[in-house]
Amino acid sequence: LSFQPSCGRSCDMSKTKNELKADGFTVKAFMKNSVVGAPPPTGVFQKRPSKPTTFRVYYERRELPISVDHNNRGNAIAWKVDIEKLDYQYYLPLLFHGLCETVYPYEFLAREGIRDMLNRGGPRILPVLPKLIIPIRNAMNTKNHNVMCTTLRVIQHLVMSAEGVGIALVPYLKQILPVFNLFKNKKRNIGDAIESRREKESIGDLIEETLQILEHYGGPEAFKQIKSMVPTYSPVLLD
Repeated sequence: LSFQPSCGRSCDMSKTKNELKADGFTVKAFMKNSVVGAPPPTGVFQKRPSKPTTFRVYYERRELPISVDHNNRGNAIAWKVDIEKLDYQYYLPLLFHGLCETVYPYEFLAREGIRDMLNRGGPRILPVLPKLIIPIRNAMNTKNHNVMCTTLRVIQHLVMSAEGVGIALVPYLKQILPVFNLFKNKKRNIGDAIESRREKESIGDLIEETLQILEHYGGPEAFKQIKSMVPTYSPVLLD
């Protein structure tokens, strides 16, 4: 069977379907054009470059009463004044800003200085608490493995350093827990090369431990705040 189209050329209707099918509509072509590539990385876990902090600025101006003591037992922090005479409202927040530091001696001095002041602060710590929230949040938001692990241990120490600190911290949990929720399931360090023992710490496990301490010392309201910000958190009774 044939017919004469307007172009004057005959068209054989006996041609197979494959011969008449356009290449652009074949199943193979359709599947090729339907391939979806992997989504671009969001960078949500990418650590942010740290900037010199106010702690570093004050230290370089020699306006902080601390220095590194090089002795036979290794490096230690040396206080130029008695810690009991320090103005906690002024110096403790400065040291907390130093949590973002990643370069020696700044990160070492900030970490050791905080430890000494929390160990001997007692009732002077609680009034300073509101000034410590932004430095804590900034340190966690760096998403730097070492900085985050150090900050989590500082939070634990802070909560247990004086009576009432855990309860007073509850209203501020919404400002620091979003990063907790983001990293809670990172049970081991992946990505960056392991450079030291601290790099081997599990951020996920450390976050879980910190949340338990926050709940224990913060009371019922702490659990509500934690659960609202970290829905997968499961409470564990501490002794």
